[in-house]
Amino acid sequence: MTDSENDDLPELVADLHAHLEATASLPVEASASRWLGEAEAVCEDAVGPDVPEAVVEKRVGQVEMLLSNVEKTGNEEADDHVAAARKLAEEIGSRL
Repeated sequence: MTDSENDDLPELVADLHAHLEATASLPVEASASRWLGEAEAVCEDAVGPDVPEAVVEKRVGQVEMLLSNVEKTGNEEADDHVAAARKLAEEIGSRL
């Protein structure tokens, strides 16, 4: 990974967390809410400039697994946040 990719990583993780956090204030199906809440909590452990890459890699992988359980949320805005979160998690994973 290049230095510029290293510099971008905390920002990408923060963006991922923001998308997950945004779903918490939206009305979503109960089953989706459970997975999204867990994904948000797991991702929070990876937010910050001093988090080791190994922790980021593990937590983002867990977020991807949790999001794989969410097909639809029952809310279009939440679905958009989930799609963006999946894309960010994939991007982060490709940089690690």
